[in-house]
Amino acid sequence: MINKRLLIKHLLAHNDENSFYDKKLKIDIGQKEGKAKFLKHICALSNSNPKNNSYIVIGVKDEDNTVIGVAFFDDSKIQNLINAYLTHPPIVQYENIPFPHLPDDKVVGLVTIRATGKLTSLRKNIWKYYGGTVFFREGSISMPKVFKSDVTDVNSKIVEAIENNAQNNIEHTLDGVIDFMAKRKSLNARYKVFKEYFVVCWAGSKKTVKDEVFFSRVDIELINERVRLFFSALDEVAITITEDCFKIIEYVNLGFQNHSKYYPLEETIIHFENNASYTITTKLLFKPPKFNKKTLHHVYNTNNVLLEKLKHKSALSGKDIIDLNNLPSTYLICYLNDFKDAIDKLQEAKPYLKTHNEAIYTLCNEAIRVLRKVKYN
Repeated sequence: MINKRLLIKHLLAHNDENSFYDKKLKIDIGQKEGKAKFLKHICALSNSNPKNNSYIVIGVKDEDNTVIGVAFFDDSKIQNLINAYLTHPPIVQYENIPFPHLPDDKVVGLVTIRATGKLTSLRKNIWKYYGGTVFFREGSISMPKVFKSDVTDVNSKIVEAIENNAQNNIEHTLDGVIDFMAKRKSLNARYKVFKEYFVVCWAGSKKTVKDEVFFSRVDIELINERVRLFFSALDEVAITITEDCFKIIEYVNLGFQNHSKYYPLEETIIHFENNASYTITTKLLFKPPKFNKKTLHHVYNTNNVLLEKLKHKSALSGKDIIDLNNLPSTYLICYLNDFKDAIDKLQEAKPYLKTHNEAIYTLCNEAIRVLRKVKYN
């Protein structure tokens, strides 16, 4: 089993960007341009590496390999995006890898691309790239190119060596458990061993509501691979554990005008097999709440006025401050009730909220995360 933190370290130490490895400061698949560039790199790496894995490391400065991290990104629907836009799509996995020097809300993103042996191309137009375009890697650059049937397999042995050097061992696992338990001691940290092989650590602030136990500020990590499976600073999470399964049900708090309710968002089941493998399955549980359209028009217009005040750095009244705290969730509710421009407004508000109030900016990221889950499902 590969220790993904070691793998990233070996990739950064062993190679600059090349035909099997790319690094990015960040990606933004919420915008059309960012989505197109991401798909281009996936396509190029898949075509240039038909017989080995290829990788994208996210959260690293290009010039000096400084690891600065990115926000936790939920991978569960990213394969749907790949399948929608690429013909003969590769198998793509996005994983969140914690590093000890990064703050709690930051990880390094690791994208693993496994080609299917068939030529990958764009299925349809996106941004400035045309449907049918085939991309390959030229050194560290992804470029459109006429397909050549004689793609030389020059990377398999190099990638195999890097992956072999990143294999996990008992010492790495024990160090990981000790580090996690010490760091999350105040959040009821615990661990469980599945199938005498897999070690899962988790922590969260516990509360009981009508005999049901929920956790907030939840952090869940598969120690063998040093992969963060789940992280949320806000939402309520229910956790169920059996001998071979670790189940998570995530709830999201939505509402406005001093009335809110928790809605089940998504169920994630990690199933551990006897053959030293595991699977992760997700199921969307979310049913968007419906509200009075007249009331929503009023809320939507109020949010737009607030956004303009933030842009122009205008003074905010006491009521404005209350409404601003609700802005991410109310834009989300508006979008779920067919105000299609609300998602664009929410994206537009992000930089202004980050400057104005870090806590509301976090709420904004959570709202966008919920939208991404719903949209790609």
